[in-house]
Amino acid sequence: MAPSTRVFRLVGAAFAIAAAAMLPWLAVLSRTLPTSTRAHHWSLAWVGFDLLLALGLATTGVLAWRRHRGVVVTATATATMLVVDAWFDVLTSAPGGDLDQALLLAGCCELPVAAGCLALGVAATRRLR
Repeated sequence: MAPSTRVFRLVGAAFAIAAAAMLPWLAVLSRTLPTSTRAHHWSLAWVGFDLLLALGLATTGVLAWRRHRGVVVTATATATMLVVDAWFDVLTSAPGGDLDQALLLAGCCELPVAAGCLALGVAATRRLR
């Protein structure tokens, strides 16, 4: 049974309120977070994230191959992870060669593949009902 219009409206309003409630928190963070920090388990965090990204790409590929409608979810999640990866790679890179490499990977790999994932999700939404 599909949820009623009222349920969708209530959920929509709750999400809008949650987004608005984050605004003061973002202001606090912008004033209180340090500009740099030393992170424990830095390598583990990045390797773990990239492992999850690889799993997202693989799962999306398998589901696309099988023409399974679940590809919409995995393609969207993988696109999101690729954009987040590009964002943090660029913003955490040291100026110079590291930043150049991060910008190159973002522009030539991560963001185009994210766009492809989103296009796949849209196409699958239209064709795999």
